[in-house]
Amino acid sequence: LSVPPGIYADTIAHLEASGVAERVDRRSARPWVRVVIEKPFGRDLESAQALNLAVRKAFAEHQVYRIDHFLGKETVQNLMVFRFANSIFEPVWNRHHIHHVQITAAETVGVEHRAGYYEDAGVVRDMFQNHLLQLMCLTAMEPPVAFQADAVRDEKTKVLRAIRRFPAAEIHDYAVRGQYAAGTVKGTAVPGYREEPGVKPESPTATWAALRLLVDNWRWQGVPFFLRSGKRMPRRVSEIAVQFREPPHLLFQDHDKTISPNVIAIRVHPEEGISLSFDIKVPGIGVRMTAAKMDFRYAEAFGEAAHSAYETLLLDCMVGDSTLFTRGDSVESAWEVVDPIVEAWHDNSPEHFPNYPAGSWGPAVADEFIARDGARWRQP
Repeated sequence: LSVPPGIYADTIAHLEASGVAERVDRRSARPWVRVVIEKPFGRDLESAQALNLAVRKAFAEHQVYRIDHFLGKETVQNLMVFRFANSIFEPVWNRHHIHHVQITAAETVGVEHRAGYYEDAGVVRDMFQNHLLQLMCLTAMEPPVAFQADAVRDEKTKVLRAIRRFPAAEIHDYAVRGQYAAGTVKGTAVPGYREEPGVKPESPTATWAALRLLVDNWRWQGVPFFLRSGKRMPRRVSEIAVQFREPPHLLFQDHDKTISPNVIAIRVHPEEGISLSFDIKVPGIGVRMTAAKMDFRYAEAFGEAAHSAYETLLLDCMVGDSTLFTRGDSVESAWEVVDPIVEAWHDNSPEHFPNYPAGSWGPAVADEFIARDGARWRQP
């Protein structure tokens, strides 16, 4: 369905009434009818539940493909292979070795011609409820019992359900927001958000946000996941960065105090690939260290991608593979995570908007936010 989100339910009802929609309760039945639904899937938990109910009246869950183009990118598809097909990573993929995880989706564009949608949605509904939480799930999930759609989606849903909920009074410990002012992006002067066509002059809408999420389970207890997304940032880039803890004994601290943390960076866009940073000795007399990097890039290894993310996902739909699509219960669990943030911000208008210039990495308060956990934002 490539139609306005407000008419999803009506469209599905008319498909059912016309006989085009046919509920098929057995996955193997032929002929098949499937529906692909583009985000946003609801605007909060209540509307998502209502939409799920409308969809299930016309279709069985296995016929519904809630599409998120982020999940069609090669690096994202490779994440499970990277984690579970290589024995060297899984033993250190836990709270004992990982200090924190940063997941970033930065955009250089403003709201462009979507001011009407964006004024209502804001950055959390637009990016966090779907793209960023899905990337977090793939990073944090347990190994599925099989590489099958429901087995994979079961584990992703468990992550969402394990994310710690927090009261509105504590939102400052878990979330920070921003809105861009006028500035310069890639050498071009651009207006602030409130000067964009269709935006209210005193708009409280957040165009930038960062969340600090904790997963209350055995593997991840105490490890913060920092999710960040915003508009009018310096570069368009999406990545997952897993930063490891410092060695338990700093053997070389008397020789060189510039030890860099080990980081596995999974680049989703652009230049899809994976890198591992580590420290090495600089050649010469004495002990002096510097950071080095192992770097794998898809384009160098295999050439440019032959298929776009949407092509990959639509083909999966046609062959009946829903592994890379979001299940209804996962959608609702994701809204349970972000709804309290959206509601708390709605009830408390920001005092200092706009608070970051276009072309920067975000508001200054964000640096203080992440520093509480002894971390610093990456600038990928």
